[in-house]
Amino acid sequence: MKTVLLQVGKTVNKHFIAGINDYAERISHYMPFDIVTIPELKNTKNLTEEQQKQSEGELILKQLQPSDTVVLLDEHGKEYRSIEFASWLEQKRNVARRLVFVIGGPYGFSPAVYQRANEQLSLSKMTFSHQMIRLTFTEQIYRACTIIKGEPYHHE
Repeated sequence: MKTVLLQVGKTVNKHFIAGINDYAERISHYMPFDIVTIPELKNTKNLTEEQQKQSEGELILKQLQPSDTVVLLDEHGKEYRSIEFASWLEQKRNVARRLVFVIGGPYGFSPAVYQRANEQLSLSKMTFSHQMIRLTFTEQIYRACTIIKGEPYHHE
């Protein structure tokens, strides 16, 4: 199974970039993993939040293949403990050809993206910046990989 992290807008904080790249490299030792970045929209001052979500949504949908299992990182999604997420990920690895996690823009997802998604996942009831969640989530994917392999990275 190939795993993809699809994100809207590039990561700008150099510390986050370094951490994300480190975890992405570690993840690639366990499974094929790519990060795909959709460029941020230009001239958004003239767009409403809904128009911005719709435009970003169209760009997100263009990146998806019909057979993809699509999981939105969304505040209303299901929450897992790390051990539970590892079990969930292992199950997906047995059935999905390509698992795509999507981090949307600052206003969330368009109705069309919600409709295309197979699931929604929340990392916390707290709100994090879209920049920070990229680092947090790549770490959680890595953590899940080590849990699946029984390696000592995660402690109960």
